[in-house]
Amino acid sequence: MKSAFLSESTAPLATFLIRLMVGGVFLSEGIQKFLYADLVGSGRFAKIGLPWPLVLGPLVGGTEALFGTLILLGIITRLATLPLLVVMGVALTTTKIPILLSQGFWFMAHAARTDYAMVMGLLFLLISGAGSWSLDAKINGAKKGRTV
Repeated sequence: MKSAFLSESTAPLATFLIRLMVGGVFLSEGIQKFLYADLVGSGRFAKIGLPWPLVLGPLVGGTEALFGTLILLGIITRLATLPLLVVMGVALTTTKIPILLSQGFWFMAHAARTDYAMVMGLLFLLISGAGSWSLDAKINGAKKGRTV
């Protein structure tokens, strides 16, 4: 894989709005896992039976905050989507599949609506890149001797 793939993008300007949504939600959720650890961080992870919740809570919170920030700024956006897709995969598996099995599709669909939107936003950014309003675009423009 060429390193240019990680930072170059011909995505439309509106991609900035997707980055604001996806990056903003992950940054906010990551910070909340530290501020309200008992409710949404390690305490919640313990409640749903995840192993090592005192390690996993801060690890997930830090991952969400760090990579959410990178997406917001448009720095290595494609690469930043990958750990967040893993976080979302674990979240869907541990919290939404049990709802599907116990209450059925429509209850799960309702509970998973934000997760679904975040996964789709991450996949969009993985495919399209950060777009023209990003630090990646600015850096690539400077490397090529042009302004963005």
